[in-house]
Amino acid sequence: MTSSTVGSANGDARSAYLAGVGCYLLWGFLPLYFHTLSIMGVTSFEMIAHRTLWSVIWAGGLVLLARQGGQVAQVLRQPRTLGILLLSTLAIFGNWTIYVVAVNAGRVIEASLGYYINPLMNMAAGALLFRERMSTEGKVAIGLAAIGVTIQTIALGHLPLVSLGLALSFCIYAILKKQVKADAQTGLFIECAYLAIPGLLYVWHLQASGAGHFTQDARTAILLLAAGPATVVPLALFAWSARRLPLSAMGFLQFIAPTLQFLLGVFLGEAFTPLRALSFVFIWLGVAAFAYGAWKRTRTAPAAA
Repeated sequence: MTSSTVGSANGDARSAYLAGVGCYLLWGFLPLYFHTLSIMGVTSFEMIAHRTLWSVIWAGGLVLLARQGGQVAQVLRQPRTLGILLLSTLAIFGNWTIYVVAVNAGRVIEASLGYYINPLMNMAAGALLFRERMSTEGKVAIGLAAIGVTIQTIALGHLPLVSLGLALSFCIYAILKKQVKADAQTGLFIECAYLAIPGLLYVWHLQASGAGHFTQDARTAILLLAAGPATVVPLALFAWSARRLPLSAMGFLQFIAPTLQFLLGVFLGEAFTPLRALSFVFIWLGVAAFAYGAWKRTRTAPAAA
């Protein structure tokens, strides 16, 4: 292998890591975006409607850049694939709705808990539904997470429905996406297309009734238009980096987003009692066990090969 080839490989790996870090940083700071719109008087459902409306344009742009127009046309002739994508659309719409409403209700910390739990829930779903082998570290991680959720339930006085709803909806979304025989850009575009029509109708209704904020002032309009790239760009970065990085590396990086969200929740003054802190200690221990298991697999894989 020549030095130029090694340099090119290192450059690709570095770019992939930067893209991975970039997508999780964007997701981590996303609560600030919704919080800003909320201060300007935009309601949660108006935010979601604009998110669905402008995302389809950006997702369509990704399809054009990837030259996947033919694949989109092919998927449109496959009722089964369209049906699965409709179900995944409902799952991601539920995830978006829970997240935006939670952020604007001052429950960012609870939302961050959901994204800590999500990879552990994915691992459990893989074992139950796809008979994937679960390591000892994985079982320990899920057990610690269960203890953390139990303590969080005691601290809140009720089940952390926001956390569980976010984790479950995204887990269902991931399971459904495994069944779709189409590239990420194609699937995302069709999902956004499903949501764009009701999003457009709701935005039109708000504007016609005088309750919409799109024409309130230029700053608000720009921020609402930014819902498109705020949704699609991190997804594109994720898809690009996930194809080039080991799953274990993505496993480490994915905890950047909930950590930032957690810190933002504390910064915004959300209640963080000692009991809630204890629940996060168990969640973080579970995350550490998960990360250790991922690291160990990268060490044993070359030897097995």
